[in-house]
Amino acid sequence: MAQPFDLIILTNGPGEVTTWLRPVVQAVRAHWGSLPRISVVLAPCSHNTGQEAAIARSYPEVDRVQAAKHFFPFLLWGKTAESWSWFSQGVVLFLGGDQFFPLVIGKRLGFKTLIYAEWEARWWRWIDGFGVMNAQVLAKIPPKYQAKFQVVGDLMVDISQEAQQTSTPPIIGLLPGSKGMKLAQGVPLLVATASVIRRQRPAVQFLLPVAPTITVQTLLHYGDRQRNPMVKRFAAPAIELCHTGDQPYLQVADGTQIQLITDFPAHQDLRQCQLCLTTVGANTAELGALGLPMLVLLPTQQLDAMRAWDGIPGLIAKIPWLGTWFVRWLNRRIITHARKHRVRYAWPNIWAKKDIVPELLGELDPETLGALVLDYLDHPEKLEAMQASLQACRGEAGAAHKLTLMIGDLLHLTTVDLGH
Repeated sequence: MAQPFDLIILTNGPGEVTTWLRPVVQAVRAHWGSLPRISVVLAPCSHNTGQEAAIARSYPEVDRVQAAKHFFPFLLWGKTAESWSWFSQGVVLFLGGDQFFPLVIGKRLGFKTLIYAEWEARWWRWIDGFGVMNAQVLAKIPPKYQAKFQVVGDLMVDISQEAQQTSTPPIIGLLPGSKGMKLAQGVPLLVATASVIRRQRPAVQFLLPVAPTITVQTLLHYGDRQRNPMVKRFAAPAIELCHTGDQPYLQVADGTQIQLITDFPAHQDLRQCQLCLTTVGANTAELGALGLPMLVLLPTQQLDAMRAWDGIPGLIAKIPWLGTWFVRWLNRRIITHARKHRVRYAWPNIWAKKDIVPELLGELDPETLGALVLDYLDHPEKLEAMQASLQACRGEAGAAHKLTLMIGDLLHLTTVDLGH
């Protein structure tokens, strides 16, 4: 029988913890049993919600967890906050953060290092092994180092297959974003659009996953005509919070109901949707990885809309002394440039380098958007084609199991060592 070993999993943000970490620890425990001691070490991330450590601790396969606030003392001096001990052998597995981190920690502890690389692999001279999402990642690596690499597939596909669509009535997912400037437009636009759809198709249902960084009260704030002038601009009906048992929902004044999903992540519920309406940003990556058809909304009614955008445009727009006039100019310039040069903002379109999901940029209105949604519902073949394209631009399933086998290969373990 083999000796026990440490598996240190480095990860960071809420997406990695919920969509990469969980299938891997499940696969490792299913294959290796109690042989590895699984330690999750969280690194700081700009998208941290503060719940990552608690989520990791909730996985029964995980033995111990260190929160992100203790990361750099561990990286620099090798000491954890709880003074963890280590076995004589182990593997440091990278599932998010900076790929330099496993190199440092592996060298310090004398452990093997393994990186899961979704789009790009680094430090291939010194890292012991790489599991990559697809052959495109491998193609960028010099031939002399490719023996360290294996195409394992897409971890996001692994977790997305846990829940399959079973709904009969059409369900539309509404994702208004999590930042104030996105919510200011996203909440009233989506509420008004849901009302338009329901008026034409009463059987359609709606759900809205509440981002972990906001509360239900935040949604009510941006749906309040007295607090958010964009409610009037979109002619959105009033909303109030109601409950059916423990299930919260938004009651719209015209009778529309929007189910609120407060569990995180909301993959089980999202997988029931035929189509999602989402703002630009990380939501598009998550929906794309789940293979969910979507319409990506970039409304520009609000002058300060650009302040909510990611990247350089958003940073420039936040500079106070430039003033509103610059934001207005920047809005017009970006829109013109995007349309002329086919700039893509949705992650699936960026991945595929072509338009897979529609990006609706400009002064959007609920009536036009609602009609577009109904057209997709009336033509399910369009949704099926979009879903197939989304799945094609990602990797194959089975990544968690293949990474598990790679861990054993690095330590020269086989199923014989388990007594099989």
